[in-house]
Amino acid sequence: MSDPDSVPFTDIYVDDAIVDRVADALRSTRYVKGPELEAFEREFAEECGVEHAVGVSSGTAALLLSLEAAGVGGSEDEQVFVPGNTFFATASPALKLGATPVFVDVDPETYTMDPADLEEKVAGAKNPSAVMPVHIYGHLADVDAITAVADDYDLVVVEDACQAHFAERDGHVAGTAGDAGAFSFYPSKNMTVGGDGGMLVTDRDDVAESARRLRNHGRDGDGVHRALGLNYRLSEVHAAVGREQLRHVRRWNEGRNGAAQRYTERLGSVPEVVTPTERDGAFHVYHLYVVQVPASERDEFRASLARQGIETGLHYETPLHRHPSLAGHAEETTLEVTDRLYERIVSLPMHPRITEVEIDRVCSAVEAYFDGDDGREGDGDRR
Repeated sequence: MSDPDSVPFTDIYVDDAIVDRVADALRSTRYVKGPELEAFEREFAEECGVEHAVGVSSGTAALLLSLEAAGVGGSEDEQVFVPGNTFFATASPALKLGATPVFVDVDPETYTMDPADLEEKVAGAKNPSAVMPVHIYGHLADVDAITAVADDYDLVVVEDACQAHFAERDGHVAGTAGDAGAFSFYPSKNMTVGGDGGMLVTDRDDVAESARRLRNHGRDGDGVHRALGLNYRLSEVHAAVGREQLRHVRRWNEGRNGAAQRYTERLGSVPEVVTPTERDGAFHVYHLYVVQVPASERDEFRASLARQGIETGLHYETPLHRHPSLAGHAEETTLEVTDRLYERIVSLPMHPRITEVEIDRVCSAVEAYFDGDDGREGDGDRR
């Protein structure tokens, strides 16, 4: 039984409607390539405002197939530009397709890809092929500036929207400004399918057709395998969960945004804490609420909150260009903003059903820590 005084990091929503739809899908005995997936794809595309949505087995699969369907891969000197501040799965599909990732620094306020650093690195590249902006933590990257660079250099644009379901900026919905967008439905995301799952969205007919073929062993409707594909299908049961979750996600996003505003209002008076930025013209969906604290204090800060039953996270512990499996591509990479950020970031509890009481409890614990009033022996006020 969970501690009633604890503040969990996240929360997953399940109701009777979800359970009933899953039961119906199970009773149908049609578990793959059926009506639930077709309906989920159609409904998701409509919500995004795009022509096509292709359900796949994970967010990683959505990224991989977006690149491959758009013609990226096959040459080691082909370069794909990715931000240093992201999960490993942004870079691994490019490597899997035989391309080379090039790491780009991030904006110090939104933590998304820095268009100026992108342009500088693309201009100096030998064979630029694609760019993958990541809408990290739920805030859109500056897609207007990034697509302008892409247009100048004829780059494919694949948006990693795995943390940004229906976030918006400057009139763009996440995943819809480039050649394709990729979403994840991992259980902790803003909406889930009750396990792993993903969605590729696009307005390009050729990308959608190729992605549908590639997710099913490269096979067309006539049974002929016209490409070398694997199995990246999304099951009917997962699609059934996704359809019900899709009905709620915009309301949940409003709840996340409201919770973030309360956090920011409370923590704005704590000088040691840097709260997230939401740009004018943007709607941040706060998959994560990420603050910065002094690097020298971070471990003890998290430990202090943990002692009070408040869960925190690090997203992520290692910047993308510092992972050993990518070291051969990043030996001379210096990303000053990203590296500094990773010494300071902490993710606080965030989900759409977090209560004002829970948020105030977290904020009081943060204030008490930096006032030196968290119950530890020490020198008092650390300000």
